[in-house]
Amino acid sequence: MNSDILVLNSGSSSIKFGLYDGDDEGLPLLGHGQIEGLGAAVRLRAVDHNGAPVVDKALGEGLDHGQAMALLVAWGREREMAREIAAVGHRVVHGGTRFKAAVRVDTAVLAELEQLNPLAPLHQPHNLAGIRTLAELEPALPQVACFDTAFHHKLPPLSQRFALPREYFDAGIRRYGFHGLSYEYIAETLPEVVGRAVAAGRIIVAHLGNGASLCALRGGQSIDTTMGFTALDGLPMGTRCGSLDPGVVLYLQDAFGMSRAEVTDLLYHRSGLLGVSGISNDMRKLLASDLPSAREAIALYTYRINREIGALTATLNGLDALVFTAGIGERAAPIRARVCELAAWLGVRFDAAANEQHAPRISTKDSAVSVWVIPTNEERMIARHTHNVLNERTAT
Repeated sequence: MNSDILVLNSGSSSIKFGLYDGDDEGLPLLGHGQIEGLGAAVRLRAVDHNGAPVVDKALGEGLDHGQAMALLVAWGREREMAREIAAVGHRVVHGGTRFKAAVRVDTAVLAELEQLNPLAPLHQPHNLAGIRTLAELEPALPQVACFDTAFHHKLPPLSQRFALPREYFDAGIRRYGFHGLSYEYIAETLPEVVGRAVAAGRIIVAHLGNGASLCALRGGQSIDTTMGFTALDGLPMGTRCGSLDPGVVLYLQDAFGMSRAEVTDLLYHRSGLLGVSGISNDMRKLLASDLPSAREAIALYTYRINREIGALTATLNGLDALVFTAGIGERAAPIRARVCELAAWLGVRFDAAANEQHAPRISTKDSAVSVWVIPTNEERMIARHTHNVLNERTAT
């Protein structure tokens, strides 16, 4: 009997999923896909492990997470009658101070995680909606929460602190860091791509997508990262502002009479690349545009990346390698080129031809800092954590 691992990543408008063979220690991918367009025209798309289409069909109009999840479960039962799902692993963005590793979800855990919704409003409520809906549909099916914050739980003490009185730190107001599942995958992949000697050294990983952050690794461990208490901090992102003088929030409330909800909407939904450009949060559209505001958004984005690379290099006391990953990092050659040009002060020597070909290494042999492009795979990390949690429970 098969014991597969289903991975779900529930977002605001989509549910991404992947199915992994849980009977094989390597957890090979059996297929993956997504339900997209939640709240509008909802569609189910999936491919097998070779990328061949399995399904591409409309599910209906205006479906919410619960309705879409029910249809996904029904489709899965219909298609995979010969296979058994042993457990479902979920990406959960925020684990707070308590959850430092993947955990099996019960009602008490779910209630604790719901308390963290205000710290990740773009992600956490949707992550938990997927868990809650599946619990109603399949109450006997084990579910495991895998956290984006977990990889950063061993940050050095100073990297965790804000300059606030101690009682606020003790109450959980601290720097958590995010994109941990991505960074964990890259850290584990580094030795086979860049070699063990480089992987053991000082590395900055740039996770650049609609959400963006940098992480400083030493010996594969997180030493510092650009995101903090929430996923709003650090680099400018698709629609999020990134680091902001906290006085701006006070001024927006006083001078513009903005409510908490209005400030939240501005900082999370109307800022970043979208806000600066006035065009789009999609880097592809900005790169294709000749408008000055598009060029300004891109220039600000790469400027801030270079500035944060400088800060993290100082934290690491030098730099051996720079790694690009995630949607923009893996696919936007012009962005990588500009970041490398700005990082010439570090001794980065950039190979333009390799960059255009999206080669694994995009720096020259004489570059003082080697530069790499490594595709991330958060879903595989979720599958592995889920498999391990399930086996621990089975063993006990």
